[in-house]
Amino acid sequence: MDGAHQLERASHCPLDCPDICSLTVTLEQTTEGTRVTKVAGSEVNPFTKGVICSKVRSFGDRVHSPERLSTPLRRKAGSPKGPGAEFEPVTWPEAIQKIAAEMQRVRDDFGGEAILPVSYGGSNGALTEGLVDERLWRRIGASRLARTLCASSSGAAFMGLLGKMPGTDLRDYVHSKLIVIWGQNPKDSGMHLVPTIKEAQSRGAKLVVIDPRSTGLARSADLHLAIHPGTDLCLALAVHRIFFQAGWQDDNFLAQYTTGVEQLRAAADPWTVERAAAETRLATADIRRLAELIHDSEPAVIRAGWGPERSRNGGSALAAIYSLASVAGLYGPRGGGLTASLGRAIPISKEKTIRAPKVLDLREVSLNQVGRALCGDVSVLDGGPTPALAFIYNCNAASTLPNQNAVRAGLKREDLFTVVFEQVMADTNYYADIILPATTFLEHDEIKSGYGATFLTYARAVMEPVASARPNCSVFADLIDALGLTEAGDCTSEVDLAKSILDETQLSSRQREVLGETGGTLPAFELESGRASMPFVDHFPNTDDQKMHLFPAALDAEARARAAESGAKGGLYVYQPDPATAAFPLAMISPAMGRMTTSTFGESFRGQAPLYMNDKDAEARGIKDGDKVRVFNEQGEVHVRAQVGGRDCPAAGTVALLKGLWERHTENGSSSNSLSPDHLSDLGGNACFNDARVEVSTRA
Repeated sequence: MDGAHQLERASHCPLDCPDICSLTVTLEQTTEGTRVTKVAGSEVNPFTKGVICSKVRSFGDRVHSPERLSTPLRRKAGSPKGPGAEFEPVTWPEAIQKIAAEMQRVRDDFGGEAILPVSYGGSNGALTEGLVDERLWRRIGASRLARTLCASSSGAAFMGLLGKMPGTDLRDYVHSKLIVIWGQNPKDSGMHLVPTIKEAQSRGAKLVVIDPRSTGLARSADLHLAIHPGTDLCLALAVHRIFFQAGWQDDNFLAQYTTGVEQLRAAADPWTVERAAAETRLATADIRRLAELIHDSEPAVIRAGWGPERSRNGGSALAAIYSLASVAGLYGPRGGGLTASLGRAIPISKEKTIRAPKVLDLREVSLNQVGRALCGDVSVLDGGPTPALAFIYNCNAASTLPNQNAVRAGLKREDLFTVVFEQVMADTNYYADIILPATTFLEHDEIKSGYGATFLTYARAVMEPVASARPNCSVFADLIDALGLTEAGDCTSEVDLAKSILDETQLSSRQREVLGETGGTLPAFELESGRASMPFVDHFPNTDDQKMHLFPAALDAEARARAAESGAKGGLYVYQPDPATAAFPLAMISPAMGRMTTSTFGESFRGQAPLYMNDKDAEARGIKDGDKVRVFNEQGEVHVRAQVGGRDCPAAGTVALLKGLWERHTENGSSSNSLSPDHLSDLGGNACFNDARVEVSTRA
């Protein structure tokens, strides 16, 4: 093209992945506008080392997608909500005024709690989730949203046991002699750990993978434990019991750095290898082998993922897994210990920047039970009004939330005014009264701290917004202003908000200098010492006594209270039985898909997703590879084709349907979440996707 020229700009990826890759974005500028022509990795982040995933390499396709929203839209008069809904364009001022008027009407008629924000910003940073949006919700008195879709059980367990303490740095795994990957598939989420593991293996390290599926990493492991979903607690407690029975526990470490070891020992005592094998469906020899490898290997490290938390026992399971590193005495040498989420390495502070106090007596709705809330279920509304206005952003709610049929039924209510703020025309948009076009991360500023890579980034927009897309902070600031809720001293521009957040966040002068020069910084300790910080060597638990609490009373009380809601006896480390029945005997899991980040990039995933089945389960039901099947339970059903055996096959008794699917990805438009329960985990109120129990049959 005449007059075209290219330029390169630096950025960082904020998508929901542990690695937070640093990027170089190539742009082509013409008289017709700016286009992304290439996205590549850069060397700024020392963990990602210039390598990025195919999703982000092709991110320009999303920026310029034919399905990209270019202008605000409103539902046409008479058009029903749901698939097939019709829309017409409106201006931004018209959209803002309409939304503000509806918010004011709902607050006047029903109270602020009838306004329900619905968001989950896993792929957002500090500027685009929980900042100006949170300012609006607090000032208008909206229902509080418990964003506990993921990482809330793991977070509650980790905070209860260790406080805000980073774990073993992932780069130090090259020094490990044993790596245990428990409930994570880094190939599809956190890919930069894979070459680190392979380098450690080349140096003689052994690898254990605990995963219901035969993933690529599992196939390369020295020991693969294809655990039955929801039974990780049983396995962890059985390994604890082996250590205590054999006298393998590190008494010196436990005495110096922990409390609660006797309560943990008592909880583990009933879990013989035989009992654990019956629940987990693992061989007794493999359970013993796991314990032996942990005991015999030095240094050994456990990488605890997010799979174990997606069940009724999720918090207790992870607390037991976290405790293993202390009981086994894995801390001390480089490459030993435990890694959970490493976002605590450089925590971001922004409460002062929000400029609106928390109102804790306002009704709180769990994101996992939004479907029931929208349908007026009094059991989750805490005596407050049924939502009359839903504002959905940073979240494809109709596809990603549990109890999908209830979510969609609630969104179809004609008396519910719904706003959807999105980048592309995703499933949830079709239930909206007003649709707002959002910017992608290349079109707005963002601050984010990695939860795998110990890295903090401040990425500036590399291009102007496409069409009339706008960033979150701008839209929510306009709504605050339209509602008359603006206060003196509010900052609303991305630059001012970023400065306020970084001023509020505890960073060393060297970190601020490096961040300003490169857009990314390591923790202060590493910048000063030249090496990654080591837990229980360079830093210690952020608890009142700087010890790890192996049996926190608060977590035990929370687990007891959660169990009591269903009439069961519970507590920390108390196993709640498998919810399978004779009618629905198969566990269904919804693992991540390499080509999508939850539901993000669904517009580029062509074709339909299969149901992954074990040969034995398929044979017992007369199902062959490629057959049309019906996956169902009391909540709903999904129509797909079966993929029997082969790569990524789950163990017998488990089926897998990938998470984040859009309506176009199954034959009847339903996803795994139409089958997922909306009850909450024992700690942190996490979603329990892996508690789905189903049956599978052929269909014509």
